[in-house]
Amino acid sequence: MRFHHVAQAGCKLLTSGDRSTLGELEVKNMDMKPGSTLKITGRIADGADGFVINLGQGTDKLNLHFNPRFSESTIVCNSLDGCNWGQEQREDHLCFSPGSEVKFTVTFESDKFKVKLPDGHELTFPNRLGHSHLSYLSVRGGFNTSSFKLKE
Repeated sequence: MRFHHVAQAGCKLLTSGDRSTLGELEVKNMDMKPGSTLKITGRIADGADGFVINLGQGTDKLNLHFNPRFSESTIVCNSLDGCNWGQEQREDHLCFSPGSEVKFTVTFESDKFKVKLPDGHELTFPNRLGHSHLSYLSVRGGFNTSSFKLKE
């Protein structure tokens, strides 16, 4: 697995060789500010039920929880503040499937996120927590990240 640079040298990349967590990616101390764009490229595992891309300030402060669910043929976006999940936003534009190579582009604006899907369709999700700096990224589930790049 190869990873492209992350904008700040102090970022920590944590991965595990354990097969149960193979493909998981976690970045702490990231420096994502409004106007930044994050590109994530990878392969959706064969037979995957779904996967999750999280952006926020930590595991309990998620400004964007992006969760494609293949069994439901939908993409669920949400936010997490402590133990409190927000209202789910569902999008039925599932233009990718298990076994496919894909690229997602997430643009962080002060009041919202724009997520560009592999076919160019764009969905938006509000920045409900209002943070102006995101330091946390995780990718979990049936997605094997091949590269990610943060551009300001």
